[in-house]
Amino acid sequence: MQRAPGLSVTDLSLYNRAATDSATTVLRRYSTSFAWANRLMHPRVRTNIARIYALVRIADELVDGPAEAAGVDENERRALLDGLETETTRACERGYSTDLIVHAFALTAREYGIGRDLVRPFFASMRADLGAVEFDEKALATYIYGSAEVVGLMCLAVFEGDRPRSDGERQELREGARRLGAAFQKVNFLRDWADDRDSLGRRYLPGTGDGLTDTAKDGLVREIRDDLAEADVAISLLDSSCRSAVWAARSLFGELVARIDRAPAALVARERVRVPDPVKAQILVRAWARKVAR
Repeated sequence: MQRAPGLSVTDLSLYNRAATDSATTVLRRYSTSFAWANRLMHPRVRTNIARIYALVRIADELVDGPAEAAGVDENERRALLDGLETETTRACERGYSTDLIVHAFALTAREYGIGRDLVRPFFASMRADLGAVEFDEKALATYIYGSAEVVGLMCLAVFEGDRPRSDGERQELREGARRLGAAFQKVNFLRDWADDRDSLGRRYLPGTGDGLTDTAKDGLVREIRDDLAEADVAISLLDSSCRSAVWAARSLFGELVARIDRAPAALVARERVRVPDPVKAQILVRAWARKVAR
């Protein structure tokens, strides 16, 4: 193919930038609040978190929405998800993919040592969402680990880089990352209860087959608050390049938990509880103030 005069040869760095831009677009389109929180991070961190988010989001959309809406049946979606996992694993090994989102993730995975020990359980949990689900306690814990806790560990790998830590700090940070991811997932169970049950046939919480009761809701809220309290300890240890942004995300979910706590289970079971945009803006302003003050 003849190249236009004056144009430089397309190289890997250009391809990497295109892949990263694609990941950033996914983040901005799917989560305005998280995108704004991500802007509080150092540019290096911001870029890598966007790459992680994009792969996670694309996999989630494959099992949840657009593919099914396009008429792709469950067996085909399973095959597509298997293919996505295979391509992600290969891209992390060879440093290249024709899928821009996968390529972007692989750039981060290779730089920060995100391996199959985290990628495999993530895709296993995504695979569980391909059909109707009803978990017992053990299956639920496995699902939460793969769908949320490993994502927290992926982000932590970026946050920490090669920063020296004591064994105690490293353990505290890992526990905090897992607990924060678990808290976010449990909030999603309550926030998305009606859609999960009525549209997707999913019953994530054991003992709620007949419906969400106030007792069940209140028990999960207590678990979430325990998770957030443990995460808060770890957040205080994070570097300033990411601490304010993680605090913002945690605070947004904390506000959502407070609103779910005040709402009766009957309301949570039929409507999606939301945090109003002005309240989100206030949280983000406070997070920015914390960043500037440090």
